[in-house]
Amino acid sequence: MRRGAMRATMLAAALAVLLPLAAEAADRASCREYAEAAIRQVRGGINHPRCQPGMQGARWSADEAVHYNWCLAASDAAIGAERNARTAYLRSCM
Repeated sequence: MRRGAMRATMLAAALAVLLPLAAEAADRASCREYAEAAIRQVRGGINHPRCQPGMQGARWSADEAVHYNWCLAASDAAIGAERNARTAYLRSCM
């Protein structure tokens, strides 16, 4: 096989692997909404002293960009799971 043909084959194989991953990532508008909702949840938790001790890690970041950038690379399932985890925690401590 010629060098050019081999490169084309390798590129096609790489794209075949990467395209499904890109298709699963959320769009910018959805991620903007996700990040805004995450910040509302963070602020809600901060306003309840019983919730504050468990608000550790990126899930509870007060930086909207952290939530937005994470969302851009996440699947719909992961986004829903993160939102649900924050909701469940807040319900348990409020």
